[in-house]
Amino acid sequence: MAVVSKSYLLSHVAAAAVGVALSFGLGAGVLQAEVPAYVQSLGESVSEDAAISAFYQGRNFAPIWTGAQDAARRSALLNVLARAGDHGLPVSRYDAGALVAAIEAVKTEGDRGRIEAALTRAFLAYAHDVKSGVLEPAKVDPGILRVVERPDEARLLAAIAGADPMAVLLDLPPKAPEYARLMKEKLALQGAVAAGWGPEVAAEKLEPGDTGPAVIALRDRLVALGYMPVSATAVYDAAITAAVQRFQSDHGLLPDGVAGAGTVAEINIGPEARLKSVVVAMERLRWMGDFDRSGRYIWVNQPDFTAQIIDHGRVTFQTRSVVGKNSVDTRSPEFSDQMEHMIVNPSWGVPRSIIVKEYLPLLQQNPQAVGHLQVVDRQGRVVPREQIDFASFTAKSFPFGLRQPPSDGNALGKVKFMFPNPYNIYLHDTPAKDLFAKEVRAYSHGCIRLADPFDFAYALLSAQSDDPKGVFKAALDRSGEQMLKLDRPVPVHLVYFTAWPTSKGQMTWRRDVYGRDGRIFDALTEAGVVLGGVQG
Repeated sequence: MAVVSKSYLLSHVAAAAVGVALSFGLGAGVLQAEVPAYVQSLGESVSEDAAISAFYQGRNFAPIWTGAQDAARRSALLNVLARAGDHGLPVSRYDAGALVAAIEAVKTEGDRGRIEAALTRAFLAYAHDVKSGVLEPAKVDPGILRVVERPDEARLLAAIAGADPMAVLLDLPPKAPEYARLMKEKLALQGAVAAGWGPEVAAEKLEPGDTGPAVIALRDRLVALGYMPVSATAVYDAAITAAVQRFQSDHGLLPDGVAGAGTVAEINIGPEARLKSVVVAMERLRWMGDFDRSGRYIWVNQPDFTAQIIDHGRVTFQTRSVVGKNSVDTRSPEFSDQMEHMIVNPSWGVPRSIIVKEYLPLLQQNPQAVGHLQVVDRQGRVVPREQIDFASFTAKSFPFGLRQPPSDGNALGKVKFMFPNPYNIYLHDTPAKDLFAKEVRAYSHGCIRLADPFDFAYALLSAQSDDPKGVFKAALDRSGEQMLKLDRPVPVHLVYFTAWPTSKGQMTWRRDVYGRDGRIFDALTEAGVVLGGVQG
């Protein structure tokens, strides 16, 4: 950020002194003794920040917080800052208590200039954090490729200096209804942390008909979590079975009513861990900003292993998905883009990383290995394998590509859905249908596989055709790759939420399959976030 030279700034300070004096209704004697001290103090305090300096120069250094006419604006800011912890923000960055103490300690016009600058910096820091997030996503995890739109400081300052500062402050947090629901859950969990949800369930597996202390512990946890009313039963009866099924559905588990190892592990997670997930989810929503929810978009929540089409806020299509394996090179990334078309009968251009790490070693041992793949040059022409000495190349020097032509066994199946991006990530069909029966579905090299790709295609095409199945089948019946362009691009959001409220406000929870939530919470803690929202 550009730095304003003090000599340049002080020339404006001197020129502004008279205007400030008149705006305050002060006499000439006060102008000489006090007003310049305020202006000079404010000017020096903001001289290192170009946006703030320009703002105050543009208003001849007149205050927006510390003048007699600014009481309502100042009160609005301090009230909002005092509740910053409700948003899971680092309250020490804009400590309302410290600001109040500093205001009460003001004795000179120089002090007033410094507190004017401090209030402005606190406002901008809060606005930055609550509107677009505390952290830089890619610095926390390289798989979070989300582009965060940061608020413009000049516009923020112009807005807060207007007639309705409280409206400006209340407009800063994300408008997504899920954000308000997450905040409500955060406040509830803060109370639950102190009270707890009762003893953990000490069992590897419980099922209908079982009795004993572990069943009682399971019952008490289900009651504390709101899945069943208060009960004195000591038997794993129909009420407990139904409550377990509801719990399993909300936690991405097979709803069989049996408390197996996975269910017991989830039910033993305490309120503090859930609170961390909520705080992270709020930060993730802030990174996404107020994206357009008024029309159609695609929502792929990786820990939920689903892909949804959402129209005007309502889920109109959902299918199971497979995401990337939990390893450094294969985890599915997080970002947003625009789906533009689909390719029916796709060929698979094997990613370079897979070629050199997995297939080149096989070809060096046996040139006829992976025979379902064609070797192609940079122009896409097929090169006979007998013309290539695979052993003479390294992973870095290997000049060829590998391609699987359209077929029933093609790794992409019969259709892929394209939102061109530099990460070579897309949604697609797969011949490996058995993976969709698994509870945790992290098996791909990073792309998103769909359990019902044809139905997904029909749903997308229905926005532009009265016969989406016929359009798709006609492309499928033709030989070779066929492109079906979407008349209107559809936003795609590849997201990662382990805590997410339904449209009815019911919280759902998922496992942190990539450990990203843990890394984000650690970074938030390092930035000053505390779980209860109160500094210790």
